[in-house]
Amino acid sequence: MSTNANYTIVHGIGELVTGPADRGGERGPEPPDEPVLVREEGAAVVASGGKVVATGPSDELVREYPPENAATAIYAEGNPVLPGFVDPHTHAVFAGDRSDEFEAKLRGKSYQEILAEGGGILRTVRAVREAEEDDLVASLREHLDVMLAHGTTTVEVKSGYGLESETELELLSAIERAGAGHPVDVVPTFMGAHAVPEGSEADAYVERVVEDQLPAVEKQGIAEFCDVFCEEGAFSVEQSRRVLEAGIDHGLTPKIHADEFATIGGTDLAADLGAASADHLLQSESSDVERLLSAGVTPVVLPGTAFGLGGEYPDLEPYRRRGTVPAVGTDFNPNCYARSMGFSATLACVGMGMTPAEAVVGITSRAAGAIDRPERGIIEPGAPADLVVLGAPSYRHLAYDYDGNAVDRVLKGGKLVVGGG
Repeated sequence: MSTNANYTIVHGIGELVTGPADRGGERGPEPPDEPVLVREEGAAVVASGGKVVATGPSDELVREYPPENAATAIYAEGNPVLPGFVDPHTHAVFAGDRSDEFEAKLRGKSYQEILAEGGGILRTVRAVREAEEDDLVASLREHLDVMLAHGTTTVEVKSGYGLESETELELLSAIERAGAGHPVDVVPTFMGAHAVPEGSEADAYVERVVEDQLPAVEKQGIAEFCDVFCEEGAFSVEQSRRVLEAGIDHGLTPKIHADEFATIGGTDLAADLGAASADHLLQSESSDVERLLSAGVTPVVLPGTAFGLGGEYPDLEPYRRRGTVPAVGTDFNPNCYARSMGFSATLACVGMGMTPAEAVVGITSRAAGAIDRPERGIIEPGAPADLVVLGAPSYRHLAYDYDGNAVDRVLKGGKLVVGGG
């Protein structure tokens, strides 16, 4: 029996989802009804020092770690506990409002048409350049609050609405400041190559990203990744390679937006460079997915983007053939205004045909791999004690309960940060 009060125990768990059936992310060919998640019934979790120290049968751990001696004791009432959700792809720091563009899309305008008319990314760039950094910080913190309430405990946030050195650095500073002291861990990504700014040519702007922005970003020391929008109407494969290779030279791990509207070779570039992830992949062929997986690049699908654009969802079959699932993110931005990973799980199930278990893997362990955080998205001794307690009888309710929030309580580093008053 432990008399040390510096521990947290969550007990009376109906089903404890500890992670994927194969920690390596691939299960080998198997039918969809085979186990995808490792689940323990009648379980408990004990945490100390921000880490999980024990999992196992609830009655045994309650005897070893009495709830009455704990700093925090939570009775899960027979409900499930999952790893904290990891959102591997957001553009969550921005200013302005683009709700009218949502209506324009409903009237038949395409994303590319809106962008060509000065809307889309370029409209947000203008709003961000006029905003104060303090306002950007406050806005991002509000978004982080909503994400946390829906179970997200780690989130990647990109710059990219500055498109020149001063504002890109300001965005990265806002990302760092918003994350400081907030329960959600924020992973910053530099994305100066998000679009070609008004009045510029793509090649000339790429040179400014490489020669001006990247050295300044390295000196600032906030960003961990470098991303680029490799797409028709944005940056070619050659231009994207120039940015990402320069990013590597400045200590940033490459990521890439690829195959959202057309397949122009972005997935090949991601594989060549050993990128942490390739994201969107709406138009990817089976061979593109195979190349990514073989190169160890984590594919990230963003079903909210397909939902918002009214387009087709990514094809799940290439992943099923490899016995794996892609990472799943929200793509939260002014064009895809959804901050809930539970809703992303719903869309992955309904739009792509994932099972609820596969969707949970996608928003936890696979998503963690997309931001080089393999220790997250799992519940085992030594892992961060980031836990989500659902107010529902099964993990399936995360995707099934799509008109509300199935998350009841959230623990970050073993501390209760959502729920319980």
